[in-house]
Amino acid sequence: MAEFDSVHVYQLKVWIQDISPMVWRRLLVRSDSTIADLHYIIQISMGWNDDHLNRFHIHGKDFGVYHDGGTNFDDNPEQVLLSVFCFRTRERFLYEYDFGDAWLHEVRVEKCLPLDPKQTYPLCIDGKHAAPPEDFGGALVYMQMRHELKYRAVFGDDGRHDDFDDQDDWESENLAYQAFDPDQFSRRNVNIRLRHYAKGDRDWLFSS
Repeated sequence: MAEFDSVHVYQLKVWIQDISPMVWRRLLVRSDSTIADLHYIIQISMGWNDDHLNRFHIHGKDFGVYHDGGTNFDDNPEQVLLSVFCFRTRERFLYEYDFGDAWLHEVRVEKCLPLDPKQTYPLCIDGKHAAPPEDFGGALVYMQMRHELKYRAVFGDDGRHDDFDDQDDWESENLAYQAFDPDQFSRRNVNIRLRHYAKGDRDWLFSS
């Protein structure tokens, strides 16, 4: 870890590409956080379950947290500090989660702030909308689902859907829609989980 008096805080805005309305979070992250830390911070703040492969693309190089069957990275993500990148204000980099669905998160450095010794980091200070459900199929499929949710909210439904040959299939899909609210986001709940992460209480974070 860097010396306390040399640590600063990055204000990051993270959003998922190709989704409208935008799913985004604004985060405060210490500069002595690691690549692994940032991976888990994004997972927690977006509500992902850390079930899939991941990678960052920063300054022309890939970094990430290894999953079985996935990419081996040149650098240990537990040892690469964010401070080594010397991020500039308005600089951007990418974080990809689930190479099948290809959820591309753009990360923008909004500010470089002094460390507040009374504040617990990381911290989510703003955000909007829920991230898509795991294994949903990618941004195009998700946007079609959002359109369907909006259509049902406005026009209702007669209990039958032409896209499904079997009524049981439609009912199963309908329940899945009802269980997911794309406009739901609780900054309080995210910060509760981030505080647990900061304290080292991590085993439960992605348990089913």
